[in-house]
Amino acid sequence: MREIIVISGKGGTGKTSLTAAFAHLAVNAVICDLDVDAPDLHLILQPEIKTREDFYSGHEAVIDPAACTACGLCAEMCRFGAVSNPPAGYRIDPLKCEGCKVCVQFCPAGAIQFPDRHCGEWFISRTRFGPMVHAQLFPGAENSGRLVALLRQKARELAQASGRSLILSDGAPGIGCPVISSLSGTDFAVLVTEPTPSGRHDLERVAELCRHFKIPTGVIVNKSDLNPENTTDIQRWCDAAQTEFLAALPYDPAVTEAMVQRQSVTEYSADGLSMGIRRTWRRILELGQQKETSKKAAAIHTSLS
Repeated sequence: MREIIVISGKGGTGKTSLTAAFAHLAVNAVICDLDVDAPDLHLILQPEIKTREDFYSGHEAVIDPAACTACGLCAEMCRFGAVSNPPAGYRIDPLKCEGCKVCVQFCPAGAIQFPDRHCGEWFISRTRFGPMVHAQLFPGAENSGRLVALLRQKARELAQASGRSLILSDGAPGIGCPVISSLSGTDFAVLVTEPTPSGRHDLERVAELCRHFKIPTGVIVNKSDLNPENTTDIQRWCDAAQTEFLAALPYDPAVTEAMVQRQSVTEYSADGLSMGIRRTWRRILELGQQKETSKKAAAIHTSLS
């Protein structure tokens, strides 16, 4: 089983549009949306939810008004300003509570409970391209990294149970906790960037993150014709960094037209940009196969020695 993830150092590079196109082209794959803070792959794939589960992570403090003596100690000790004293009595704002448990520990009346925090939901769905594992955190909820790890685990279980050989994931932008959780143990990372100074800067940051975890990478410059000079500079940087330069894909309004129709661009049109995306996907699979062959050769060499 192979895991391929599509990520970007910044938002707005076209990462999800490319992931949707790859999902259309992939064979025998489980699709996974790991951008749990702001998922949008479902807008194109239109999943039919089969399994819906709550996600709990961390804790939040809750005051029992019947037991509260209104001593005010919780408000005095809270360093996050989460405790207020409206006319109805003391209460804790769940958006400000950091779950530090100080108020629970020191409440003299024992009036503050500490239940698990309901942070969001995760789903297993059916799409026209195959099964999909995805989630949605509530606004301001925490532990996106833990939820990403859960989704990857469920995707592997689903792939094994259904005999599928590929997990294709749409990762979060940036280099934060959800991206780190997405990368560990992945077989190949596709880095999508744009030919702008910020695109180049954030590409270098996420590439360094991949190098740290020893994840093989390939770079796609999307909307490459918006600044051909910057595209050439990124290609030179890839050569110097010994990073595979997968493709320079031009801007094509068909991408937007396809999204309006809730289709991937490769579904919407077989010409233009779609041809370049198909070539890029074949190259990604070739690189994955090369890695698999190298691993098998190394294993044979180790066993013989």
